[in-house]
Amino acid sequence: MDNKFEIFEFIRMNLKELRTFLTIVETGSLARTAENLNVTQSTVTARLQSLEQEIGQRLINRSKSGATVTGAGMRLMRYAETISDLWRQARQETGLPRGMSGICNLACEPDLWPELGERLFHRLLGDQPDMAISVWLGGSSDIAGWLGDGKSDLALTYHPGSTDGQDLHALRPDRLVLVSDNPDSPIRFDPDYVFVEGGQAFGRDHAAAYADAGTARINFGNATLGLAHLLRHGGSAYLPHRLVADHLGAGRLHLLADAPEYTRRIFLVSNRSAQRTWPWYHDIRASLAA
Repeated sequence: MDNKFEIFEFIRMNLKELRTFLTIVETGSLARTAENLNVTQSTVTARLQSLEQEIGQRLINRSKSGATVTGAGMRLMRYAETISDLWRQARQETGLPRGMSGICNLACEPDLWPELGERLFHRLLGDQPDMAISVWLGGSSDIAGWLGDGKSDLALTYHPGSTDGQDLHALRPDRLVLVSDNPDSPIRFDPDYVFVEGGQAFGRDHAAAYADAGTARINFGNATLGLAHLLRHGGSAYLPHRLVADHLGAGRLHLLADAPEYTRRIFLVSNRSAQRTWPWYHDIRASLAA
């Protein structure tokens, strides 16, 4: 390829084939794929055949009842999704609005967004007026994948996963405290107790401390949902203190002070290659650690 236009055209055509493949997998139909992409069905077929020839494997089984992905297609899927996402991100970064000098793609677990993630976001917003900011919420495995693929530059997470090419900093851990809408709620054997997921260490220690208390009727895998339930329906639950501090102060919830407390570790993770371009990073990190 002798010039930039040819390189760009090569990338663009391959992306069209990959996006067509992903849409076929999503819809289960070449006809619906053609409708979704606003092209003819013959174009969809041609793109799929071209991709299969280039890969050297059949990716989609076609039949009258629909289209199903093959084993080779399943293996290609995660690479196709990553390539498509990275191209979107590359276009976003190179097509920044006038006056923007860079972009920070921030990933955060939903339970870490209130107070902590928001504080990081607003600090970036105020201190870096020439930076575009993109925020993505996801679970620990999602965030580890986004960091590894380069789709996220900075993350707040409970489980950092692999840290190859990344800098990892432990922040002040969450205090998991037992709260209730009733100040006289029993610490043990509360029929309205709600179990809220707090990580492996919490699950182990909680099970040991309350081994005779039976199984909670209601379980949430997310502290934000658990808090919303308590505020609407009442009951007691272990929740991060930073999430309930305002509700404790307003009297909507009450701290059951004699109950055992637990902690959950929190990490700030940054991609090292992106961090090198951030002169502000150490100040931001210090502000979160305070």
